[in-house]
Amino acid sequence: MLVPVRFDDLVIPDTPACRGALEVATGYHTPSLLNHSIRAYLWAAAYAQGNGIAFDAELLYVSSMLHDIGLVPEFDSNVVPYEEAGGHVAWAFCAGAGWSPERRSRAYEVIVKHMWAEVPVAEDPEGHLLELSTGMDISGRRTDEIPAEVRREVLERHPRLEIAKEFSVCVADQGARKPASFAAGFVRDGIVDRIMRNPLDA
Repeated sequence: MLVPVRFDDLVIPDTPACRGALEVATGYHTPSLLNHSIRAYLWAAAYAQGNGIAFDAELLYVSSMLHDIGLVPEFDSNVVPYEEAGGHVAWAFCAGAGWSPERRSRAYEVIVKHMWAEVPVAEDPEGHLLELSTGMDISGRRTDEIPAEVRREVLERHPRLEIAKEFSVCVADQGARKPASFAAGFVRDGIVDRIMRNPLDA
């Protein structure tokens, strides 16, 4: 971290789109998946602030709230990977929110890219931050780059509940049904073991 970060410095944008995205996530996600989505935004915002990364907070928040919506039964797809399904849901949601076609496409891209191994920050800061923060929250990668006090506060306010168990089941199911997907590759590479060893659960 280049700049000191406190939990109280992390701002959730108060816009109709952000409120709506939280409402959708609350309505369709389990409590564990909802808290994961909120933490994904907070880890991303903390990392960005500490490292001087400028980002579109509304775009990142909406994408964070909807990035796993393709895992829920109502939006699961037997045709495309869950991140693509979630990206399409986000595109439709953002159209209803009045976003331009270009901005809707950005939400789709950010959600799809959260499954990439790496997203260059110079090319896509929001995609970079969501890819990084979801990896932190699910497998514990680079969690030491978030200040300990911020980690403690985030986990107290948005506890992990059963996310390790729930996400392990979800990713295994997605991998089995969609063998060409990123989820399947993650399963083959041992993602379930990494989930169960996440230092955030220690």
